[in-house]
Amino acid sequence: MRKITYHRERDYLIPDLTVENNNKYYHIGKYGNLRLNFIREYKKGLYTELKLNGELRNHLIDIDKQAKKEVNKLIKEFAKVENVPLYFDGNDAMLWVGLMNNIKDRAEEIIFTEIIYA
Repeated sequence: MRKITYHRERDYLIPDLTVENNNKYYHIGKYGNLRLNFIREYKKGLYTELKLNGELRNHLIDIDKQAKKEVNKLIKEFAKVENVPLYFDGNDAMLWVGLMNNIKDRAEEIIFTEIIYA
């Protein structure tokens, strides 16, 4: 049985509780699931190795986080270069949605080739 340690904050003893694995409750999103399907279908050796070592979930979480971060960065960069506001500014809504969808599609195409399907 583990011994609980405490630290003092003014007149109170507060238990030192930590979560051992932050990835335990992470929801694997779109990019992690795409990576899973890709390695399961086309990289069977890597899939088997990750699964046997118990590293598959962490690999998928890392890919998902990295892809989300990169997509957001690329969207901001493309929008800045093309003078498209990141948030709707009240003008032509359909034009703005079309431009942002185009930017997102291009950003995702880049991360698909560089991160997901690499």
